[in-house]
Amino acid sequence: MEMPEHTSKQFDAELENIRTKVLQMGGLVEQQIAKAMEGLASGEMFVIDQVIANDNRVNLLEVELDEACSQIIAKRQPAASDLRTVMAVIKTITDLERIGDEAKKIAKMAKRIHEAEAGFVPRIELRHVAGLAADMLHKALDAFARLDVQAAASVVREDSEVDREFKSIMRQLITFMMEDPRTISRSLEILFIAKSIERIGDHSKNMSEYVVYLVKGRDVRHTSLEEIEREVSSG
Repeated sequence: MEMPEHTSKQFDAELENIRTKVLQMGGLVEQQIAKAMEGLASGEMFVIDQVIANDNRVNLLEVELDEACSQIIAKRQPAASDLRTVMAVIKTITDLERIGDEAKKIAKMAKRIHEAEAGFVPRIELRHVAGLAADMLHKALDAFARLDVQAAASVVREDSEVDREFKSIMRQLITFMMEDPRTISRSLEILFIAKSIERIGDHSKNMSEYVVYLVKGRDVRHTSLEEIEREVSSG
């Protein structure tokens, strides 16, 4: 049974409003990552504390969007592609909230590192891998905004590079700790930061897989990159 036209237009407006708010939440989370890495590099406590405080804003947006999606399911009983949109949004905001948590963890570790003694901090380059993960998130949000499955597949492809960078950082840190036990405490904190960056990549990959689900109607989680690429290139 089709909805009357005015109801249908109202429903479309509600869905569009939710999609817009997801992108707003994504923008805030992107800002959180950038500020957390800035605080880590500069040791500026105001920037670090701002990231920790703003995590609450990310959480509130998740709750607000979750409630809006529940209302749509209850009131509109959406079918087929509209239901997929609502389900993809619910999954996406969960990953965005978790990325926000990782940004907060980076900020907390940055605070510990800069409040401790300056000595015995191993020099590890994290900007490159953080840039890769942040780029993945940006592209995943863009793919969601444009319903672009090709762009979504490219994000999934990039996740392996972030994983490789993380493993390389881990090997470097193990070497530092073995050569000078005084670096162990700081090395572990840097390892936690690197792990948070790697998790940001994982969540961005998840978000891209939801775009494929939204557009193609197929759940591609836990499938190979080759299968995802076959799915997005099929008619």
